[in-house]
Amino acid sequence: MALFSTEVYQNEHLPDGGTDVNAIVRIGVQDAGAAGSDGAAGEIIIIDCSGSMGQRSMMAARQAAMVALDNILDGTYFAVVSGTHEAYLAYPIVQSGPGMVQMTPRTRREAKDAISRLVADGGTAIGRWLALALALFNSMGGRLAQKHALLLTDGADEHETPEQLDAAIRACIGQFQCDCRGVGTYWVVSEVRKISRALMGTLDIIPEPSMMAAEFARIMQTAMNRGVSSANLRVWVPQGAQLLFVRQVSPTVEDLTNQGQPVNPLTADFPTGAWGDEERDYHVSVRLPAKAVGQEQLAARVQLVVADQPRTQGMVKAVWSNDDNLTAQINNEVAHYTGQTELAAAIQEGLAAKQSGDLSTATSKLGRAVQLATETGNREATAKLRKVVDVVDPGSGTVRLKRNVSKADEMALDTASTKTTRTRQPGAEQPEE
Repeated sequence: MALFSTEVYQNEHLPDGGTDVNAIVRIGVQDAGAAGSDGAAGEIIIIDCSGSMGQRSMMAARQAAMVALDNILDGTYFAVVSGTHEAYLAYPIVQSGPGMVQMTPRTRREAKDAISRLVADGGTAIGRWLALALALFNSMGGRLAQKHALLLTDGADEHETPEQLDAAIRACIGQFQCDCRGVGTYWVVSEVRKISRALMGTLDIIPEPSMMAAEFARIMQTAMNRGVSSANLRVWVPQGAQLLFVRQVSPTVEDLTNQGQPVNPLTADFPTGAWGDEERDYHVSVRLPAKAVGQEQLAARVQLVVADQPRTQGMVKAVWSNDDNLTAQINNEVAHYTGQTELAAAIQEGLAAKQSGDLSTATSKLGRAVQLATETGNREATAKLRKVVDVVDPGSGTVRLKRNVSKADEMALDTASTKTTRTRQPGAEQPEE
């Protein structure tokens, strides 16, 4: 049985007249078990088979899809989708009824045989791929408690309108999770990020086709280890309070504020998807009516809810004080993740400015990103930033844009922008200058 835990990090002391309470709520799960342990699990592999994939990428994609199949647990329902300017069910071959079959040695062999015959041809219409995946999951009725897809693309969504893609994404929200990967440098990060964010998945670049198989194996192994099929972050605030925002801040930055569904006038559920053995951190910000010095109030109650049953909870508190030594302190975790959130925005805004030719803004934003990455100890962001800018002074954020930067390095920085690091412990190794 899965074990759940909660820790709350905050400075609960507010000055006289203070209203805003900020806390980092860390939720952990242990012994989650395998996918489908609380109901049947479903996996769909969506392979870009457009003409731009070419022979080399297509061969690597076929191999990677077969590796992914090897990592799907027997008994899991699965399907394989071939995506071009249309969407095709590559396996299983069915005309009606359930569009997914259970993984067995036989169906694994048959699926690999079907994948071996896929060729690169046609265009790209990712919304249609998602729509087929949704139809396949829906064809299973209520049989699946857990639904996950892995989507690979190598190009921009050129054969449908942005509105068509957005409509397809909206239809899939809350229906299944989707991890997205782009191979090469001709796909659009912002376009694919819309999918991964809306469908509670991850996003990354696969710079070389030869790296695809290892990445597919890792993604599928992670999916198979998510034994908690679905959970909500349930946040209660008292009468008269305002919930300013709810953000996941680790392992990635994701703003959940607009995804909240009301449970009652004081409580909202925020979807978090499936869980394995892991920890995630959430930044919760609440505005309270000011109270007199010496008074205390519960500012928020944060629970992880599985099958509508709370499994763990943390309390966010407020105490009004006139002691400046208490009220002036900023909790380390709150400060750290505030910086990480700003870091993600600075990288994305800097790269967007660079692409549009606004080099002054690009230099300023990416310089601020270097400064924040250094301050928060985000070694991955620091290393990726140094491939895009020459760092003159990391402390002040003084940088120069590099003249010749590979497209892959820029895209790698963009896709990694939302990945965060935990707070550094005293004496921990500092990032290299």
